[in-house]
Amino acid sequence: MIKKPTLIATAFCSLFASHAALAKISPEEAARLGKDLSPIGAEKAANADGSIPAWNGGITAAPAGYEPGMHHLDPYATDKVLFTIDKSNIDKYKENLSPGQIALFEAYPDTFKMPVYETRRSASFPQFVYDATKKFATSAELVEGGNGIKSTAIGIPFPIPKTGLEAIWNHLLRYRGQSIERFGGQAAPTASGSYNYVGFDEQLLVKYSDPSATPAELQDSNILFKFKQQVTEPARLAGTALLVHETMDQILTPRQAWTYNSGQRRVRRAPNVAYDAPGTAADSLRTTDDFDIFNGSPNRYNWTLKGKQELYIPYNSYKLHSDKLTYDDILKPGHINPEHTRYEKHRVWVVEANLKDDTRHIYKKRVFYIDEDSWQVHVTDIYDNRDQLYRVAMAYGLNYYEVPTQWSTLEVYHDLNSRRYLAIGLDNQEKMYDFSQSFNDNEFTSSALRRAGR
Repeated sequence: MIKKPTLIATAFCSLFASHAALAKISPEEAARLGKDLSPIGAEKAANADGSIPAWNGGITAAPAGYEPGMHHLDPYATDKVLFTIDKSNIDKYKENLSPGQIALFEAYPDTFKMPVYETRRSASFPQFVYDATKKFATSAELVEGGNGIKSTAIGIPFPIPKTGLEAIWNHLLRYRGQSIERFGGQAAPTASGSYNYVGFDEQLLVKYSDPSATPAELQDSNILFKFKQQVTEPARLAGTALLVHETMDQILTPRQAWTYNSGQRRVRRAPNVAYDAPGTAADSLRTTDDFDIFNGSPNRYNWTLKGKQELYIPYNSYKLHSDKLTYDDILKPGHINPEHTRYEKHRVWVVEANLKDDTRHIYKKRVFYIDEDSWQVHVTDIYDNRDQLYRVAMAYGLNYYEVPTQWSTLEVYHDLNSRRYLAIGLDNQEKMYDFSQSFNDNEFTSSALRRAGR
């Protein structure tokens, strides 16, 4: 079972328990944004013992020598490891670890480690995101059942969340740029560490995050974002492609998806690209809604905001992101190479999702640990239908400071039963993400999907 969150937010959640049905916050609450709270709702102050410092704006400029297109230079390259958590000393740190993280130490007692560094609250976003968050904070609402959103645009819709659904929608709608091309791939090493690399080229057009977006326009179009993915390697899979239109109100119109099969050279509607359908070329090590740690409609779960907790999470993962590393350097038997990881203590929102009685999913319960500074889920513990820990996923985040945005450079999904894992986002040997694209809607049609596949 999940540990009881240890910080003041337990009381915060209790305070608003009687108002759980209310989505809007008051003008007085919104006025806290940019004062004692960050512009997107994090506590600005340091924690009691100073191990988590105050948030002072995050990264506001790229380090000297960086130019767009480069793999991101590490602004904290001189930081030293404060201590390393391993199986021998885990009892000392259990209070700040999730049950899933603890399970990884138990599964790999000789090799799994967490090098812990000074906490750097580096998350930052453009000013227009901060402005929109405050502007729409008092109007943002969930649609019926929480399976959509309205009366908001661009920013974090619920910077002072009162329910688990509001918190998970903050993750779904966090700012990641507007028009992005990503290059990279994934690998699912065997127990011995051997792997095949699967390459992807992905395009993302986020209508919700357009600086000119308005709630009325988003409601009329009912589109949050459009996503296109093409497999580039190996040869037997090259050309296979996926197109997704994610909707603003998923009751009005559910997610729309199409696939292109390179062998058949046909585009087909794909209504099953959702929930627990297997992820693309993932050896059944993740579900479709695992991508980005969680995506898609939340309608199969009951969501509970448990409070806040201080947790050691992957953060400022510039070393893991480096183009000086090869995939052989990173991918090892059982888990990625801990020598290239960086963990820091951060405050996280704890959100528990329990499967509704009248629905099905291979995951009965999921517990998400959401960074208060970015609304990125950094850790999730996943339970099967026997109430046993099944999988553990971690997002290794960093600040893409040319944007700026806080996003993952690698996501790792551990299957505790098979003792295997899937690493998504391997880009050390690829071109860097391009946030300067200017995609248009014509590039996200079924015809465009067919052209991309060819």
